[in-house]
Amino acid sequence: MDAQEIEAGRERWQRRYDAARKRDADFTTLSGMTVDPGYGPPPGVEVPGFERIGWPGEYPYTRGLYPTGYRGRAWTIRQFSGFGNAQQTNARYKMLLGAGGGGLSVAFDMPTLMGRDSDDPQAIGEVGHCGVAIDSAADMDVLFDGIPLQDITTSMTISGPAVPIFCMYLVAAERQGADLSKLDGTLQTDIFKEYIAQKEWLFAPEPHLRLIGDLMEYCAHEIPRYKPLSVSGYHIREAGSTAAQELAFTLADGFGYVELGRSRGLDVNVFAPGLSFFFDAHIDFFEEIAKFRAARRIWARWLRDVYGATDEKALWLRFHTQTAGVSLTAQQPVNNVVRTAVEALAAVLGGTNSLHTNALDETLALPTDESAEIALRTQQVLMEETGVVNVADPLGGSWYVEALTDRIEAEAEKIFAKIREMGSDGTITSGILRGIEDGWFMAEIADSAFVYQRALEKGDKKIVGVNCHTGTVARELEILRISHEVELEQRKVLAERRSSRDDDAVKAALARMVEVARTDENMIPAMLDAARAEATLGEICDALRAEWGVYREPARF
Repeated sequence: MDAQEIEAGRERWQRRYDAARKRDADFTTLSGMTVDPGYGPPPGVEVPGFERIGWPGEYPYTRGLYPTGYRGRAWTIRQFSGFGNAQQTNARYKMLLGAGGGGLSVAFDMPTLMGRDSDDPQAIGEVGHCGVAIDSAADMDVLFDGIPLQDITTSMTISGPAVPIFCMYLVAAERQGADLSKLDGTLQTDIFKEYIAQKEWLFAPEPHLRLIGDLMEYCAHEIPRYKPLSVSGYHIREAGSTAAQELAFTLADGFGYVELGRSRGLDVNVFAPGLSFFFDAHIDFFEEIAKFRAARRIWARWLRDVYGATDEKALWLRFHTQTAGVSLTAQQPVNNVVRTAVEALAAVLGGTNSLHTNALDETLALPTDESAEIALRTQQVLMEETGVVNVADPLGGSWYVEALTDRIEAEAEKIFAKIREMGSDGTITSGILRGIEDGWFMAEIADSAFVYQRALEKGDKKIVGVNCHTGTVARELEILRISHEVELEQRKVLAERRSSRDDDAVKAALARMVEVARTDENMIPAMLDAARAEATLGEICDALRAEWGVYREPARF
């Protein structure tokens, strides 16, 4: 790009920055030095390929979605939390919000993630242990008691039974008197990554995609601010993928959901802004920053050139980040505070829209109140003390960062080509489904995980406290333990709710939901009626299991 074009871009960015809303804050350095809101090449300098870097808030969005960067709006502090029963988790949410958290992110226990009730035989010993137990809309009422859902953005990390859980959330909001059309938040719902990495599915891909398509339609028409899909790379990375694989597999899944929306006759300019993403922030600082920058650029180009999006917001890749749980160590766990801070800084310099910071004890147990507060304060120190909010994309133009961004993008494009090649009709969706069926994604991740593990065992890669610098004077941590009484109490409450509800209304609502499942009608209204009648999560999912069957992953050797 020649100097004249670069200068025209600078002027265009400056006009957009001047016209945009800014926070009332001090954007000087610690010493009081004034800094510009954004930086680029010196006037008169030609920069080959600068169109791939650009200016903040302009296509291809390598440098972020907004001309103001974090001067306009800082990232949302959204701490992922849930344990025990709804009452205990509600108290944790109020603590986090009172301490400065900006939104909620719900962690569910394993029975809930698998669409099982707390009294299901398969739930024994798991209730409340890795998240909060939710059996019906009544639990949602307790979970959000005293927390106005119309005013708080709420993220829910669940995929297999995401749609019935979402319906219970809507019922809780109704009972609060909320205007459902104004709800804002994110539901994960990403079933592709379950088959690829996390393995928390209920049905075969086709009925899951049917439910997701219904949800996309419903939200587009009824709850336009709510994001019905958060396409997740986090779990792909935690399973052992490389940064480029995380990026490529995640964006490919996103392209698959775009193809799903289009197959429903939805306008890509209308539904694409409702898609969001969820990435891992791992410990290799610059690689992660490059990954985030490449993600925005790839998404914008594909949405415009492949899927025909013309609205600017349809080209935006908005993403939440969580620091890497897999990087945390049980050995010398206090070191995890440092790891989390570095990973969070990479997410911020990569332009994340919201962020969760892991607690130092999460490799051992659920976080205590104290460790959860340290994780929250980590974000607040970055936001309030370090000056990272002062300048949009401060690393833009770095020779290393730009070269690494280009390289990760190129590796991702090779993977997209392979996925398309696997399909029968040239679509990304067809390739994903074939890759799932053949175990290709799983094998690729396993190979990458094996290479890294070998490097650790040989000492080529280092983890402090694990294969180097192992001496310590640290004492054992006190960890949070979930009492067995939580499970017993949850089962008791569930039994009482079942005995006090209108069973005929529940049966009729479930029968109606199954009847709708046999048609092309949108299933969300019927599922909402089942949730209003206090049908449990297990009952809703079991009715659909009986109709659609249960998916079993083929054995591979």
